Amino acid sequence: MNNKKIIIFKTIDNIADFVIAQWKTISEKAIKEKKCFTVALSGGKTPVFLYKKLSHKRTLPWNKTHVFLTDERYVPYEDEENNLHMINNILLTRVSIPKENVHPISTSEVTPLESAERYEEDLISFFRIAETRFPNFDLILLGIGEDGHTASLFPETPSLKDTRHFAVTGTTKDKTKMDRITITLPVINKAENIIFLVTGGNKAKIVKDVIQGKNILLPAALVKPEKGNLFFLLDESAGALLKSSKQL
Repeated sequence: MNNKKIIIFKTIDNIADFVIAQWKTISEKAIKEKKCFTVALSGGKTPVFLYKKLSHKRTLPWNKTHVFLTDERYVPYEDEENNLHMINNILLTRVSIPKENVHPISTSEVTPLESAERYEEDLISFFRIAETRFPNFDLILLGIGEDGHTASLFPETPSLKDTRHFAVTGTTKDKTKMDRITITLPVINKAENIIFLVTGGNKAKIVKDVIQGKNILLPAALVKPEKGNLFFLLDESAGALLKSSKQL
């Protein structure tokens, strides 16, 4: 895949600066061509450093930016585990983005399946989807779990094989874990740009397996954009086992 780039950075600050530069370029192009910029953000601990830095970038075109989520835990918005709760507190409430430009995965429905169905309806409505087509995000930000999951697509689960829906329930094989709602692989792979953010030595082995091992049992290894750009942005610890990659 000639549109795949693997870059190892000395600091997470350098990673954030790179993402923000990409965000600016991608958003300007999207707005020029389509009048708006669409981005799907991930939760978890890894992207917090980026969101904090993004919150100070007041000159980015927030008024024409539409923010979606890659996935959400099926917990109330007030819960600290809720992804939108975190993203709102750290980023969205600190920039001038219109309320209607934020597209949450609602967790107030009776079941996770109903939440997934509602989110799919929102995606169909916003992207004006015709039959057989998928949403086409300008940018999707993803992470990689130590088990190789990305968004809330976990190894050896039915959600990985869904090629029809835009949003589904995402659960782990561990029944003690909370239910989730996630976008599907076809939605991810239709994106114009996909950026993986991975930090920490505990991710070094899985990063190697995803990037060089081509283990098809790992959800993150199945992220292969049809026409878009794919970036793996790593700190030195996460990229320690890779044989060759660009360093910044």
